[in-house]
Amino acid sequence: MDAIELLPDATRSLTRTVDGLPDEAYAEPSLLPGWTRGHVIAHLALNAEALAAVLNGLAAGKDVPMYASSEARDNDIDELAGAEPAELRERLLGATTEFADACDRMPEQGWTGVVRRTPDGAVAFPVAQLPNRRLNEVEIHHADLGSGYDRTMWSEEFATDIVSNMSRRLDEHGPLTLRASDLGRSWQVGGEGGPWIAGTVADLGWWLTGRGDGDGLTSETGTLPAAGSW
Repeated sequence: MDAIELLPDATRSLTRTVDGLPDEAYAEPSLLPGWTRGHVIAHLALNAEALAAVLNGLAAGKDVPMYASSEARDNDIDELAGAEPAELRERLLGATTEFADACDRMPEQGWTGVVRRTPDGAVAFPVAQLPNRRLNEVEIHHADLGSGYDRTMWSEEFATDIVSNMSRRLDEHGPLTLRASDLGRSWQVGGEGGPWIAGTVADLGWWLTGRGDGDGLTSETGTLPAAGSW
């Protein structure tokens, strides 16, 4: 999946949804337990700002973690979530622009570095994965807003990538076979064979992110394993 190519359209779609929300909708619950739509939008803005800072740091030869700490990240989300809707809209648009500009400025050799989520380095990943991770944030949390955009609007390419990458979290429950009924494609999880779980690729992807109760899916055993959360 070429996340760099998919991100501009995904981001424009997200900002159109956010811009179209009436002000009172920002304080209403999102599909994420405990988070309002304002929390989701705040997280998306702060995530883009953090990733832009990482890229700008790497381009300048500096090691910049995404967040000062997990607690600081959570506190910043809570604080920004309570801002006026106009500020949230402006912050999201500015952050997504900063991130796109940082990607454009990134020298080719810079994509070989490592991103640390916090200074302790407990969570780190290759910088080459960063566009893919940002696309995940945009597409999944766009659907989390519960404002007309949902998983059925994901591109086939994106939904397939989600299933391919996130199916690994089911390894301990394997062997299992995941079947995308709309694509005629399957994935083996935790070994060959095993009972099947079937549904559209978008329904499989949504479930693998820990959302819903397996809506739209059927299982050979009549049950679904816990998919964790994302």
